[in-house]
Amino acid sequence: MKFIKQTLSLFLSCCLVLATAPGGFAAQADQSAAPPPPAQSAPVQAAQQTPEQLQQLVAPIALYPDALVAQILAAATYPDQIVEADRWLQQHSDLKGEKLGKEVDKQPWDPSVKALVEFPSVLANMDKNLAWTSSLGDAYVNQQQDVMNAVQAMRDRAEKAGNLKSTDQEKVSQQGQNIVIEPADPEVVYVPEYDPWLVYGEPIGIWPGWYSYPGLYLGVPGIAFGLGFGIGFFGGFGWGWGHWGYDWHNHGIMFNHGAYISHSRIFVNHNTFNRAGGFHGTGGFHGAGGFHGGGGFHGGGAGGFSHAGTHSGAFSGFNHGGVARGFSSRGQSSFGGGFHGGGGGFHGGGGRR
Repeated sequence: MKFIKQTLSLFLSCCLVLATAPGGFAAQADQSAAPPPPAQSAPVQAAQQTPEQLQQLVAPIALYPDALVAQILAAATYPDQIVEADRWLQQHSDLKGEKLGKEVDKQPWDPSVKALVEFPSVLANMDKNLAWTSSLGDAYVNQQQDVMNAVQAMRDRAEKAGNLKSTDQEKVSQQGQNIVIEPADPEVVYVPEYDPWLVYGEPIGIWPGWYSYPGLYLGVPGIAFGLGFGIGFFGGFGWGWGHWGYDWHNHGIMFNHGAYISHSRIFVNHNTFNRAGGFHGTGGFHGAGGFHGGGGFHGGGAGGFSHAGTHSGAFSGFNHGGVARGFSSRGQSSFGGGFHGGGGGFHGGGGRR
């Protein structure tokens, strides 16, 4: 009897093991067949603008003197300060010459923005076309060499079309593969007037939402010169005209005989971010301490901008920096950028060619 009980107990134990084994084996099989957890995806590379898009972007400024192009590209990385400086200049229209320079010197703006006060029509145009200015700054931060290639490509087109040559107002020369534009008189800078969509020979598409500004736009093919801006009043300040230039060999802006570095926190250097997983003070985007969004504009009392559309392949607005999300209707500054006279300049007896 004892033997029978032991045998029955062993039999029941075996039955219990057999009944539960398939579930255990199945669970083990399911676990081994389960796909591995997905690997962490790589950072998404920011969309790069094509050469054609960049040429369209730089068309309004490509025929300006080199130092002015450098100032504009550097200042475009600070679109918030462009708005603030243009508002400030409108409110201080009584200041001229050295008095203006001294007051500008007190402002907390980047040297490039201060330098543009010497050219009020250029500053006002950047304020009026703030979506374009923002796109220009973003492109310069992320595609610096490509932007410079675009400038040279447009100069080459204008030269071949017969619209870019030396005059009494500016000197055009060839340095290696690059076309250099400098003032003919080192004390007077003329800002050329032209239609950026016609001056390069074959017409190019108009930048969406771009608006011409009086004194900078010519409604027919060719180039004209109106106001000449005397720069002597600002020569004693560290941000004045003589401190700017362009190093075409290295495709970089020169400031105070060294490479200019933007410390703007509005635009993210996507290449640096994607390579290192964070923000670093190299390659044009310098935001020591990290990137901070949500600053807002400091002028005029408007609370921001309403987005007015985008450009295919181009960055419109401050969406990459978080400072503001767009612009007022039709791409213009919501602060109401009024038209300036050519304060600080004088007629230089130019003419269309």
